[in-house]
Amino acid sequence: MARKKKEECPSVPAWIISFSDLMSLLLTFFILLYSMSVLDIKKLMKFLWYFQGEEAFVATKTVTVIPPISLLQKDIALEIKNRIKRILPMHAYQIEAIENYIVVRLFNDVIFKPDSAELTEKSKKALRGVANALKALDKAYSEVLINGHAYVVTKGIDPWKLSIKRAVVVAQYLIEHGVNPEKIAVTGYGNTKPVYTWNHPLLKRRNDRVEIFIKLKDFREDLMKDEKVKGGKKD
Repeated sequence: MARKKKEECPSVPAWIISFSDLMSLLLTFFILLYSMSVLDIKKLMKFLWYFQGEEAFVATKTVTVIPPISLLQKDIALEIKNRIKRILPMHAYQIEAIENYIVVRLFNDVIFKPDSAELTEKSKKALRGVANALKALDKAYSEVLINGHAYVVTKGIDPWKLSIKRAVVVAQYLIEHGVNPEKIAVTGYGNTKPVYTWNHPLLKRRNDRVEIFIKLKDFREDLMKDEKVKGGKKD
């Protein structure tokens, strides 16, 4: 009886072939998606010219695409953060983007002396950094809203008056260091707008704060105004 020959190489399971085909198709699919997402406008117009004629190609005009406002938000927030983080510990501030605002939140256990509107030395250095960033980015924002919040423990201190004093002190310091006073507005909220509502002493202390809302300009509106002006001159 003839002996069966041993297989030198074991046969590959059938599912591996199907799986490899699937991976190849997926790779091809993603390459196609990428190639379609990155278009060369000039090449596209030349391609369309073959089907629409030379007049359609000549009639095309250059269109300026404005970067999304979110990119500007990220740049400004990063610029301010880089200036503050060298001075203040991480628990002393928060920076975030909300719609068309950059919010710089400074917590009063580091920014002000206890139950007062007197700035600490660290906070002065940090606010100088904020002022320098605002001066460098003056054309990027239209308004700076400074909101004071006071959650005091000491009896006899009015949180409303203290919150306004703190906001005014921050505004005056920014103005003294070159920020345009016409762009600054001040508000005091006392203890009416807590960030944290849990009954914990550490979180309650973080409700004691000053918030700087930097309102960004919408450059798309400026572009539309410029286009209207240009259009009016042509007519």
